[in-house]
Amino acid sequence: MKLLVTGASGFLGKYVVAEALQRGHQVRAIVRPSSDETRIFWHNHPRVELIRIDLRSKHGIVDALQGVDAVIHLAAAKEGDFYTRFAGTVVATENLLDAMVDADVMRLVDISTFSVYDYQGTKSGETISEKSQIESNPLERDEYAQTKLLQEELIHEFEQNYPKAQVTIVRPGLVYGRDNLWSTLLGGQLTKNLWLRIGAYATMPLTYVENCADAIVSAVERDEAIGQTLNIVDDDLPTQRVYVKRLTKHKVSIPRLIPINWTIMRFMAWIFWTYNQRVLQGQARLPGIFIPRVLDARFKHFKFSNAHAKQILNWQPRYSLDTALERCCSNEELLQLPQPQPIVKESLCGLPT
Repeated sequence: MKLLVTGASGFLGKYVVAEALQRGHQVRAIVRPSSDETRIFWHNHPRVELIRIDLRSKHGIVDALQGVDAVIHLAAAKEGDFYTRFAGTVVATENLLDAMVDADVMRLVDISTFSVYDYQGTKSGETISEKSQIESNPLERDEYAQTKLLQEELIHEFEQNYPKAQVTIVRPGLVYGRDNLWSTLLGGQLTKNLWLRIGAYATMPLTYVENCADAIVSAVERDEAIGQTLNIVDDDLPTQRVYVKRLTKHKVSIPRLIPINWTIMRFMAWIFWTYNQRVLQGQARLPGIFIPRVLDARFKHFKFSNAHAKQILNWQPRYSLDTALERCCSNEELLQLPQPQPIVKESLCGLPT
C-alpha cells in the first residue's frame, strides 16, 4: 500500500512510518515546513517521500494525496493556547478531509486519544472501553481534550456524509517511549524539578510507542477495522506507584515528588473550582490539578480494556513494560530498518549485470 502519514516527524509518527516501512509499504510522509528531516532515521529511505506541508492551509494537500491508498492522520497541536491548538488540530483535519474528498481517497485511520472520555461521569473502578461515555462538558477540560473532541466530530461527519468513506478511529492511551517516559498522569508540576504526586494507586493507561505503531499500521491493513473505534493500551497496566518504581529500577531520572492523598486533592480542587465559578465568575485560569474534570481524567482510578483492538486487529502488544523500558534505556537504534535489497538488472540476453 501507499500510505500518506500526517505528523510523520512527531514522536509517534516516526515509529508509525518505521513500522509501515518494515511491513513493505510505501510512505508519503507529511512533515512541517520547519522540520529538520535529517534527524529522522528513515528520512532517506527509498520508499519514503517527504512532503513539506502546513495542514492549516489547504495548499498542496490534494496533490500530496495523488496515488495514495490510505491516510494515517496523526497531526495535532499539543502545545499553545486554544486557538493555536484549534488551528493545528481541527482546521488541519478539516482541510485534510476536504482534500481527501477532492482526491477521492476515502480510507482513513484517524488517531484520537483517551482524553475524549467522560471520566467525571464514569464511576471509579469501571472499565474504560470503546463504549464508554464521551466527555459531556468539554469546556471544563483542557485545550487538548477540547480540540480532539472537535476533531472526532469532523471525522464522524465525514463518515456519515460520504458513503464511500472507510474510517477507523484509533484511541491510544498514554503513549510512552524513549525521551517520553514522564508525563502529567504522574502528578502536577510545581517547579522544573518538583511535582505533586497524586493518585499513586491509579492505573496508568500506557501504550508503548512501538506497540502503538504496530496497532496503527495493522488498523490500516485490515478491512475488519473499517467502521471501528479501537482503544490501544498495553497488557498488565501498572499503577503510578509501580511505574515510578520501574523507572527508578532502570535508573531513569525522575523529579522530586511530594505525595498528596487523592481524596484530599479532589476536595481541594472542588473548593478552588467552586470559588472560581461563583465568586470570580470563572475568570481565574486555574492549573489543571485544580479543575475537577481534568483531575478526574488524569488521576481517577479506572480499568482499561484492549480486548476489542486485539479481536479486530489480531494484535498483541509486542513489548511488556520491563522490555519496553529496557529498550528505552539502551543504546539500540529503535527506528533501525533493514536495508533494501539491491535491484538486480538483467542484460538483453537475460543474464544479471
